[in-house]
Amino acid sequence: MKKVSSKIILFSGIMILGSCAKERSPITAWEYNNPKNGGFEVSPYEEQETGPGLVLIQGGSFTMGRAEQDVTYDWNSIPRRVTVSSFYMDQTEVRNLDYLEYIHWTQRVFGGNFYDVVKKALPDTLVWRDRLAFNEPYVEYYLRHPAYRDYPVVGINWLQASDFCAWRTDRVNEFIMIREGIIDHTPTPTENDYFNTDQYLAGKWQGTVVTPLHSMSPDGGDRLVRMEDGIFLPRYRLPTEAEWEFAAYGLIGNTIGEMITDRRLYPWNGHGTRNPDEKFIGQMYANYQRSNGDMMGTAGSLNDAGDITTPVYSYWPNDYGLYNMGGNVSEWVMDTYRTLSTEDKSDFRPFRGNVFKTQVRDKADNNAIVINDTIRYDADSNITSVPGMVRWREVSINEPDDNLDERRNYKYSDNINYLDGDVKTQAAGLSNNSWTDPFDASSGKTESSGMYDYEITSLINDKARVYKGGSWKDRAYWMVPGTRRFLDQRQSTAWLGFRCAMTRVGSPVGLGKK
Repeated sequence: MKKVSSKIILFSGIMILGSCAKERSPITAWEYNNPKNGGFEVSPYEEQETGPGLVLIQGGSFTMGRAEQDVTYDWNSIPRRVTVSSFYMDQTEVRNLDYLEYIHWTQRVFGGNFYDVVKKALPDTLVWRDRLAFNEPYVEYYLRHPAYRDYPVVGINWLQASDFCAWRTDRVNEFIMIREGIIDHTPTPTENDYFNTDQYLAGKWQGTVVTPLHSMSPDGGDRLVRMEDGIFLPRYRLPTEAEWEFAAYGLIGNTIGEMITDRRLYPWNGHGTRNPDEKFIGQMYANYQRSNGDMMGTAGSLNDAGDITTPVYSYWPNDYGLYNMGGNVSEWVMDTYRTLSTEDKSDFRPFRGNVFKTQVRDKADNNAIVINDTIRYDADSNITSVPGMVRWREVSINEPDDNLDERRNYKYSDNINYLDGDVKTQAAGLSNNSWTDPFDASSGKTESSGMYDYEITSLINDKARVYKGGSWKDRAYWMVPGTRRFLDQRQSTAWLGFRCAMTRVGSPVGLGKK
């Protein structure tokens, strides 16, 4: 017993001494974090912190696309096996209360001098109006009345949903920085000193830094937080179509080893929409329209208890813990719509909609990031340059720094039309790889192509965005995750909402597990 104790004491001493030694490079043997060696810094890091409201969706391979008969005969969801990386997704749809918090913050910061920013964020409450129905109470009460605060926000277009994700990124990273004691809380932020992640990383943020990080540079001093420190979370964003579909099925619950024992038609097992469990037998799995004029059943026995939407935690979550992936509201995803996207997209992390961009830098100083000092608003594209935000531009063959002529994986910025609408798939023989007709003021036609004759024979253009899942106004067919529809990114409806996602960095399972 004494021998064992001695060994434990000796081992503990070795561990203590070892922990005092600085980590060394395995390829050069020089110490990290040593000012005498040049000050190359290596921060301790375990794994990505889970952002508020998110759950980890462990990725993998699955068959994306049609799992139900193609009743619309669109042939727009051909089954195909793909792989989705692990990522994070909101457990629920974004609520009215969440969006009101966003509007409140925007009003506080920009309401005085830049009201256009506030106006751009406001939902369209008039989406509830119906020329042959009395829906005025929803116009007045649905967004702001506390009775609806836990209901999914609607009347949000794709651009507004994307703006919300960007705002949420900054607010969460600001909270983390305050929690870690690095920056001071700003109770009354203005357009000059509100926290913006890109602005901070560019060294242009005007807020108060309480405890800067100590620099290991031979010159000494302090420094700002960098991406290499692992403190900032990745951006909140809309999920890709593949991510949303993968998460909706929740096939992790039907997996034994590498075998998926049962493929699902809906986000739950079975071919019905009622719960077969004896405890809940006959209760609806989701909020949808059962048949003509039947939105919620008969009085005394409401089948889904939702005449319109229902609170976001209604019904049962799927095997990833996600609520309402079938029914309640349909949801925006990040992809641009094309009929044959499932055939064209890559089989690893499939996505259509890439427009590669880079931060705008001052010509006089290639390291200087340009911060906006004025607001510009383009009603057609909904692009706003907000004071205090870093400007981004599309990469260009005309910019020497972009080196597009030397690249092999892409040659131009806008790849939305790649393999489906671009010059290579048309007989027009144009030299421009990104097909977009110039604006024709006489006809009002803003975009067209030889393949998709927008506003003439098609509603498909580069502003057509995919939305997934069924809603309170849809039949059960649309609750099949493989189904897909599209809407112009500037439009909104009373049955379309969204939830946010976040990229998972590092190990797909966490803590470096194999």
